[in-house]
Amino acid sequence: MRPLTIADSANVILGLQDEIRRSEESRYDHRLHGVLLVAQGMTCPEVARLLGDAPRSVEYWVQNFEKRGLAGLHEGERSGRPGRLSEAQLAEVNNVLRKVPRDVGLRGNLWDGKTLSAWIEQQYGVGLRVRQCQRLFRRFGFRLRKPRPLIAKADPELQQTHKKTPKSGR
Repeated sequence: MRPLTIADSANVILGLQDEIRRSEESRYDHRLHGVLLVAQGMTCPEVARLLGDAPRSVEYWVQNFEKRGLAGLHEGERSGRPGRLSEAQLAEVNNVLRKVPRDVGLRGNLWDGKTLSAWIEQQYGVGLRVRQCQRLFRRFGFRLRKPRPLIAKADPELQQTHKKTPKSGR
């Protein structure tokens, strides 16, 4: 019998690995399979090569399983780097973003990353870059809104005189 193959296997492997990393349940199942293979006699480097992970990761899975059983394979809470603004400050930023920048002593009519960054620096002495401020906009449910150019408010009759193709009937 001829063995089955998958076309473009390199890209398929990357796609499948991304799918495994996409949800907590699939990552748990992935670690579960890794521990099962070690329990069946494979070494951690062999399992790592087979599953596309680092050997040290597989060792951590096995150690956590030995210490805490199946609960050791669930992901714990990842603390990450602490935020530079407190929850109270973030709430105030959220409230301020609902106003016009001129209401808080800044120039302009619309909030953008630069304006928010300047206000946070002035208010709290915390330097956030434009991209971090853009993430705050998304966090608070705002979406990008570009200002319309002044030409949108131009006189329609004057615009008609400059059109290359006049309306039919003229």
